[in-house]
Amino acid sequence: MTLSRKGRRCAGPIAASLLTLATLAGTGTAHADDATPRALPAGCSGTSPIHCHYGVSPGTYEVTVSLGGALAGQTEMWAEARRLMLPATRTAAGAVATYSFTVDVRQPEGQPTGQGGTGTPGLDIRFAGADPQVSAVSVKPADRPLVAYLAGDSTVCDQPVAPYTGWGQMITTALRPGAAIANYGDSGESSGSFRSNSALLPSLLSKVRANDAVYIQFGHNDKQTNASAFRNNLTSMITQVRAKGGVPVLVTPPVRRLFDGNRLTPTALHVNGVGVNLPAETRSLGAAQNVPVIDLTTKSRTLVESLGPSASAQLFLRSSVDGVTDNTHFSQYGATRIGGLVLQSIREQRLPLAAYLR
Repeated sequence: MTLSRKGRRCAGPIAASLLTLATLAGTGTAHADDATPRALPAGCSGTSPIHCHYGVSPGTYEVTVSLGGALAGQTEMWAEARRLMLPATRTAAGAVATYSFTVDVRQPEGQPTGQGGTGTPGLDIRFAGADPQVSAVSVKPADRPLVAYLAGDSTVCDQPVAPYTGWGQMITTALRPGAAIANYGDSGESSGSFRSNSALLPSLLSKVRANDAVYIQFGHNDKQTNASAFRNNLTSMITQVRAKGGVPVLVTPPVRRLFDGNRLTPTALHVNGVGVNLPAETRSLGAAQNVPVIDLTTKSRTLVESLGPSASAQLFLRSSVDGVTDNTHFSQYGATRIGGLVLQSIREQRLPLAAYLR
């Protein structure tokens, strides 16, 4: 079964404004005794959540936010199509905490082929949480940041509508300013279809600069791909990334939650319909091409089997919680855990981004 293409989001074109390229609001830290109520920053509206929109062109931006104010608050920050930038963070009454991020802005803002809607042109930020408090936001173009591009399927992508969540949406919390995630994951893509769609690999490659990393994860939708074709598809991506001066990194696909007793089945481990062990092919190709490999299949297998058939359900989508049972796609919790395994490998292997992890 091809991975489902989930989510709908309405598009509402808004003209870009060069005004937001300048600082939009001050970002200084308030004194703890400053009890004066604060108005929302320019471009923001609402109370819980608070929505902010800035009509910038596609590109990479440095975003600085000040959370807090006269009242105590608990605030989490999301950018664009549900990319978590800051987990729930508490601020005491009268205190302000300032954070900076590097954010990729693309149109469409979620999945590159527009699945689930194209989003709103420009930069969208949402401050949610139990009691969100925002006192300032500034946005300016980033100065030659390191960009990590993600090439993959619906287990990776920026899913526009909850509860479906790609692991690429959750690793954004771990990055320091100066590095950004550009998520080109797209639902339903195989190693072959990703290569051939102009909105995917060709678009990604057009933006890659020297030393940018491209993390490549395929397998879920290569159900009938033979070994030779699979290796050729990945080899082509590796060659093209290197030709741009980028650094390719292969990622084996995370497991499905399909058990036989207390062990995952071959299908869960991505032995496909024509008998090809796709993770093994990926590892072998990485060794042959001298490309780093994140063995997410093995790491996620260890996690899922350690939890067992019952407890592992929380990593995926459950009818009782999410309204649907899905043993391939992740809940927000599951995407966070799987993203954590990716980050663990980046640190362990000292891959591109390691120096920018918090």
